[in-house]
Amino acid sequence: MSRAVESDLVERLLDGEHRALARAITKIESQSPGYRDIVSELHAHTGDASVVGITGSPGAGKSTLVDKLAKHYRDHGETVGVIGVDPSSPYTGGAVLGDRIRMASNVGDMDVFFRSMSARGQLGGLSTATADAVKALDAFGKDRIIIETVGAGQNEVDVVKTADTVVVLVQPGSGDDVQMLKAGILEIGDVFVVNKADMEGASRTVAELQEMIHLRDDPRANLDTGHHGTEALDDAGHRDDGHGGGHGGHADTEPDADAEDDASDADEPLVWTPQVLETVATTGEGIDELVETLDDHRDYLDASGELAEKARKRAGEEIRQLLRSDVNRLLEAEIDRRGGVDAFAEAVVEKETDPYAVAEDVLEPLRECLDDRDD
Repeated sequence: MSRAVESDLVERLLDGEHRALARAITKIESQSPGYRDIVSELHAHTGDASVVGITGSPGAGKSTLVDKLAKHYRDHGETVGVIGVDPSSPYTGGAVLGDRIRMASNVGDMDVFFRSMSARGQLGGLSTATADAVKALDAFGKDRIIIETVGAGQNEVDVVKTADTVVVLVQPGSGDDVQMLKAGILEIGDVFVVNKADMEGASRTVAELQEMIHLRDDPRANLDTGHHGTEALDDAGHRDDGHGGGHGGHADTEPDADAEDDASDADEPLVWTPQVLETVATTGEGIDELVETLDDHRDYLDASGELAEKARKRAGEEIRQLLRSDVNRLLEAEIDRRGGVDAFAEAVVEKETDPYAVAEDVLEPLRECLDDRDD
């Protein structure tokens, strides 16, 4: 694809052509020639969408919840992009579940763009292609972007790098899910959702999650799921004193609090306490509260400056990932030029050399090139 054709594709995408969006994401996922130029051109048009990552173990009801979230946003006039990251086929590398019907409530709605993508074997279920697809949806103008990950029990750390808010789904009475959270995924969740809350054991699972969050965070953390994770913010981005509609603060706050205490509180940094919510995705129960909590977390990210910090960390990690990927390709080509890794391995086995010496030898031309540039 020539640069002119790539620019035409980008222009049509920015003009709101869904076919161009689909074609661009296809080129991104397959890493076709010129895909990097497409992503580079789109970069300047990104940064407006709200990105939510949803993860959890298989069977927790992630797809149904995503469907209901998308419907809620559409009912309120917002456009939605959904990326479903599926397990990779060991034979083709494609999405194993790519043909499943997920968005039953939004079939035929052109303002809900759904794409199933392969996890490509990466721990956490996300790939570089997924992050680039998010950029395409963002540049296209989608108001909300939802990433649904495979959630097969790994630490879904890649979600954190791509999403502004991370939602972790847990099934009621599932000891395995709670153990999974203890193993590390607890650290990435901003909101925990006990889905299928009409099942037996939901209350116990909620209590276990609250206790885990309590132990992880400050002992003073608010464990009442009726409150949101940070004190409510007024229009100026300041914390409310809790007298309003119950979306922050504490119900027993005295209306005549000491002015000096108020000034001290204003200087304290905003802190988000992960929330534990209950939903029944099949009926839509709890979806309104979930959406409200997601919006509260977005407000917190804006007011605290964490949204900008997340963007900086994301950009830094993306640069590192691209450099690692490109350098690996260069080194693989150099190894092949010298007879392949098997030849090096044979020499190591025969004690003609050792792995460290091989690495030094292969990297030497790169070091010389960089040294010459410094000189």
